[in-house]
Amino acid sequence: MVNVQNVTFSYTKKAELLTNLSLKLETGRIHGLLGKNGEGKSTLLKLISGLVFPKVGTIDTMGFNPSKRLPEMLREIYFLPEELPQLTLSIENYEKVYAPFYPNFSAEQFNNYLKEFDIDNKKSMLNKLSHGQKKKVFVAFGLATNTKLLLMDEPTNGLDIPSKGQFRRMVASNIDENRCLIISTHQVHDLDSLIDNIIIMEHHEIVFNQPIEEITKKLLFRVAERNEKTDHVLYSEDTLRGLYQVCKNTTGEDSKLDIELLFNAIIVNTKEISKLF
Repeated sequence: MVNVQNVTFSYTKKAELLTNLSLKLETGRIHGLLGKNGEGKSTLLKLISGLVFPKVGTIDTMGFNPSKRLPEMLREIYFLPEELPQLTLSIENYEKVYAPFYPNFSAEQFNNYLKEFDIDNKKSMLNKLSHGQKKKVFVAFGLATNTKLLLMDEPTNGLDIPSKGQFRRMVASNIDENRCLIISTHQVHDLDSLIDNIIIMEHHEIVFNQPIEEITKKLLFRVAERNEKTDHVLYSEDTLRGLYQVCKNTTGEDSKLDIELLFNAIIVNTKEISKLF
């Protein structure tokens, strides 16, 4: 679906934001792109969709060069940016203007998603909505486009707790083997139980890219007593409940993935964990 090879990018001549970055993404998966603020996650999404162009390297998006911004590619991509556009349109008119660009757009799905988000009046003006309400409209529209590639940058920012749960349910029911979704976020808890492939950026590089089934096969997530001796510990956090640990899974034991714990472990112990994959 997406193949980024040896890409270097910078907004200014002084400093490169991404250097020699490579990444392959498969269809039929929900990819979580994780990293601290300023790592280049948003820029990577813009490169994939052709909104900015690489200085060096190549990008293949669904068989297209995204820099050319061909209509055949654009109709199969929906990009939800973190900073939403300021439009003086009603929800109803936004649909009339933009839905025709997406041949697989479903008005029925759009209406259902809006109702699930408790947005009943499509005559409401987008510029009069709160940030959270506006975010719901654009999330609902993006899912209803049914594009092959869906890119979302911090989609849960501005959503309250019930709405985040609704978002996860909508996304889970919307993605199939023909679609690919990339969600960029630094709020790892919001992606819990949703994503099935984890990508982590650190120092403006991809330092980890693995499906969840491989992660839980090779890593063990556990809580240990403070005085308990544990072998093969790769990372440990001292909490009120005890030691939260990421260990080598030498016995094939099943454990529940803790995304935040994994993220912290990768940042602290990238080399040792990378050797297992």
